[in-house]
Amino acid sequence: MAMDYVNAFWVGGLICALVQILMEKTKMMPGRIMVLLVCLGAVISAVGLYEPFMEYAGAGAGVPLLGYGNILMKGVKEAIDKDGFIGLFKGGFTNGAVGCSAALVFGYLASLFFKPKMKS
Repeated sequence: MAMDYVNAFWVGGLICALVQILMEKTKMMPGRIMVLLVCLGAVISAVGLYEPFMEYAGAGAGVPLLGYGNILMKGVKEAIDKDGFIGLFKGGFTNGAVGCSAALVFGYLASLFFKPKMKS
């Protein structure tokens, strides 16, 4: 049980450290790095490696943007099995809607408590 926390901590930390190095050593914009992480998570999920990775790392693999790519791909796979070709287009939306909705709601709530400003 305690090793679950250790594995989640070091895997999540390693992902964050690698992304930080990518941000510091390249000229990639943060938005592109985020898209890269989501796509990488989807590709790892598509080849069947994300589930064993999640089993080992737990929240360390599920919370970063790699996990969001996995969720999208999992939704696409389920929808294709259920609805055929049209599932290719609706599966990611179905599975990803909760995460997007939560981000919007909590972002809005945070803006009520803090004074958001544009970067200058």
